[in-house]
Amino acid sequence: MSNEIRVSLTNKSLVTIDDLSNGEIEALFSLADVMSDSMNEQIDVCRGKIMASLFFEPSTRTRLSFETAMHRLGGNVISAVDIGATSLAKGEGIADMARVVGSYADIIVIRHPWEGAAKVVADYAGVPVINAGDGGHQHPTQTLCDLYTIKKERQTIKGLKIALWGDLKYGRTIHSLIFALAKFGANILFCPSSGLEVPEHVIKKLTTEYGGELERYETLDQTAKGGLFPLDAIYITPSQPHQLAMMPNISIQAELKSGIDALYVTRPQRERFTTTEQGQELEKSYPVVDKKLLKSKAFRKTLVMHPLPRVDELAYEMDADPRSMYFKQAARGVPLRMALIALLLGAKEVSIPREIDSFIQKKEYAVYKRDSGIRCSNPRCVSIQETETKYIKPEFKIVNRKPLTLRCVYCEHGFEPKYIASSDWHEGRLDSKKYHSADSHWTRKIKPENLIIFDSEDKAQAMGFKPSSYVRAQSLEK
Repeated sequence: MSNEIRVSLTNKSLVTIDDLSNGEIEALFSLADVMSDSMNEQIDVCRGKIMASLFFEPSTRTRLSFETAMHRLGGNVISAVDIGATSLAKGEGIADMARVVGSYADIIVIRHPWEGAAKVVADYAGVPVINAGDGGHQHPTQTLCDLYTIKKERQTIKGLKIALWGDLKYGRTIHSLIFALAKFGANILFCPSSGLEVPEHVIKKLTTEYGGELERYETLDQTAKGGLFPLDAIYITPSQPHQLAMMPNISIQAELKSGIDALYVTRPQRERFTTTEQGQELEKSYPVVDKKLLKSKAFRKTLVMHPLPRVDELAYEMDADPRSMYFKQAARGVPLRMALIALLLGAKEVSIPREIDSFIQKKEYAVYKRDSGIRCSNPRCVSIQETETKYIKPEFKIVNRKPLTLRCVYCEHGFEPKYIASSDWHEGRLDSKKYHSADSHWTRKIKPENLIIFDSEDKAQAMGFKPSSYVRAQSLEK
């Protein structure tokens, strides 16, 4: 048996970082190395191919690096950069747009403010689709640039300590990076600005699907709380034995003093702040990364990273510091995106060592998909936008039964619904057509294909279900 495997990504789409295995990411990096060393020799790789560049939010680096990548591969680019100048402004649904653009182009790159919009395009376009950022959800190609930079500078990702700094709530680059670092076995230090902590649905996905241990602020000792930087939580990878999670009060101080491998800085995503958050002026308390902060021995060899653009959170004095990597990250985006486009279009394949693979087994979940009763609770989700509800049906992964927890397949927000019922009425009698509390034993007994979920009693009753005795008792207690 050969020690290498051939990797082909032909006709795949990249919507979230989970769409690529560790082996496929390593293959992508290998091809990016080749293209970086012979940039001018790639002009015939995608000759005759057309990329549609659809950027419905502002972009400099991502859009230009994708378009540069396609031109360097010998392909052509068609573009739309303003929703107001497209038929979307007339009320056209994303699916119709995707079908049309997919008939014009061989590959689509899209950025859109609605979370999950890239998945809709991938579902309907009929050609490979690359997510260049969908609201606050994910930005997988930025994460690939980030991982590529860490790998180039440190030769490995496994076992490194990576600190995530700033807006961890709305930073889509952060959300993609969290999952990717866990996949590759890094330890993650969460250092959010006040009020901009990692969303709970991201944390739940991290701990349920990637294993490991998460130590919250409340359990950390005073050294960790008031030490090098504002530490909120630490995620310890399950890829190797580690004592930090089991003995936090003993090990954290030594762990941090041994050095931080990379500090990933993000700007406040003001464009996604709610009205309340804007009123709180969260960015006024935003911590700044400068040479004074990084004077500790723990930062002596730390890579300072940033997806850019920056505002005031990263001092300009850091630009000349050899630890700063952000302009390298941006430059490496071109050969990496060249490699990605070539692989998705089937213009290139690459071999990698057989042993490269993720230590995490991807979990498979039952899917809940019904036309009524419940919808995603995330106001930014594509599935609840008026123009899209005509054809998008609510769809969720059932990620837990105790408590019942759903995760939207579009935006990945998770939530715990209130009421459930069975489509077979349990005993098949009309008087058994009851709805139950989601925390009752029925939640675990009803088969997934028979499960009906409601977010309110009104919706349950509108579908002809009556409250069970347990639900009535709960109502009386209130």
